[in-house]
Amino acid sequence: MGRKFFGTDGIRGETNKGAMTATMAMRVAQAAGNHFRRGDHRHRVVIGKDTRLSGYMMESALVAGFTSVGVDVIMTGPLPTPAIAMLTREMRADLGVMISASHNPYKDNGIKLFGPDGFKLDDGTEAQIEALIEEQPELVAAADIGRARRIEDARGRYIHAVKQSVSDEIRFDDLKVVVDCANGAAYQVAPSAIWELGAEVITIGVSPNGTNINDKVGSTSLDAVKAKVVEEGADIGIALDGDADRLIVVDEKGEEVDGDQIMALIAGRMADRGDLRGGGVVATVMSNLGLERYLKGRGLTLERTKVGDRYVLERMKSGGFNVGGEQSGHMILLDHGTTGDGTAAAMRVLASLVRSGKPASELLHVFDTVPQLLKNVAYAGTSPLENGSVKACIADAEQELIGKGRLVIRASGTEPLIRVMAEGDDGQQVEQVVDRICDAVRSAS
Repeated sequence: MGRKFFGTDGIRGETNKGAMTATMAMRVAQAAGNHFRRGDHRHRVVIGKDTRLSGYMMESALVAGFTSVGVDVIMTGPLPTPAIAMLTREMRADLGVMISASHNPYKDNGIKLFGPDGFKLDDGTEAQIEALIEEQPELVAAADIGRARRIEDARGRYIHAVKQSVSDEIRFDDLKVVVDCANGAAYQVAPSAIWELGAEVITIGVSPNGTNINDKVGSTSLDAVKAKVVEEGADIGIALDGDADRLIVVDEKGEEVDGDQIMALIAGRMADRGDLRGGGVVATVMSNLGLERYLKGRGLTLERTKVGDRYVLERMKSGGFNVGGEQSGHMILLDHGTTGDGTAAAMRVLASLVRSGKPASELLHVFDTVPQLLKNVAYAGTSPLENGSVKACIADAEQELIGKGRLVIRASGTEPLIRVMAEGDDGQQVEQVVDRICDAVRSAS
């Protein structure tokens, strides 16, 4: 059965429409609160948010919902998603909530839920909460209504945690680092953590006003950080997204370094030390074939999952892996935390830069990428992927790329789009394959 409210990363949508209203947020809180109320102890939830204007409204609605079912609320204010996951576990909360739509524009917002172990909820738990959302909530008696309070040390706890993700002897004293926080949740903590380890920090995207999150800054809009790195003669640039679970790096020449190269660097260093578990890395079907070949050359594997960091995490947990992520920048380091953490991954990259003594452009070019092309085709009605001519075209393309590359065709989970991606050693062949399939999809739409 399909899910009605939850997507691949919680509940998300345009604020004040559909599932992203204050009324809905209150119902989600009541449903989640009732689901996690077990035993006779005093129940508590940790709630964090990014810097969107609608965060105040959503936070207030969630507080009303949780307290109405007898759950105490601890509010942290703006903090990265991984910080909320960490605090949920550290403070022995029954669940955690992050109010964020990640890299989306400010008009959108979302609700991400974490269990008491700090991990995002599995499909079964989300389905149970969905069922409760549509039922009348079990409200508690007046004397049992929950209390709400804000804590002031949440930022300090998280800064300490990400600093602990690198060895005690590591210092960044000789590094000049541009840190772009996307005017989002990490605008205070990420620059502070890097500065406290000695780096000279130049910041951009650290002046949130409620409507400028991810606006021409951050990991999905790199022009600003690229220009600043070159202008300042910095050693490296760090770009996070709105809730700081993604990391994209910019080298000293102003060139982008994506999540595949970052995973290769971190995994390779950990393998050298004997710290890499699972025999390789977990990534999605979108990761470049060059990463797979690099790992294979090191005697390591690349396990691929569906697109979405939740699927990466599920495979990491089931297979005993401790490094995984996405080409888009989600970095999951299970030795450090329970979800993607852009700041912690940045600390690992900076530590490697210090140890190597190499410029970022050399250190972070771990493997040669294979030509890769992704195109989206809009459609109306039923999915064109069920059409016979489209299936035949895809089968022909797969046969053509055997031993030379890969083909990934998938329907978007949020829009009426077919995503067509191919990669291979021959860039011209890749382009021709993608165009043929796109034409077939359009003809069938």
